[in-house]
Amino acid sequence: MPELVNVQAIPRVEVDSSNVAEVGHDVGTDTLVVLFHNGGMYAYDDVPRATYDEMIAAESVGKFFNTRVKGKFDFRKV
Repeated sequence: MPELVNVQAIPRVEVDSSNVAEVGHDVGTDTLVVLFHNGGMYAYDDVPRATYDEMIAAESVGKFFNTRVKGKFDFRKV
């Protein structure tokens, strides 16, 4: 079971995406936090920092999320 982390406290950056509003990553727990424009927030477990770095640098953050994160990592709605 992943270490509990206060995902609200993980700093997030705004991204240019029609679907994703903000993303953040906690290095200590490898937790990726994704805030969607619809207000939904999800925490993804065991996501390497490199995946987060690639996501925020991607030409399409939404496409990256759909192909490289969604369905690949355990997650929970926050």
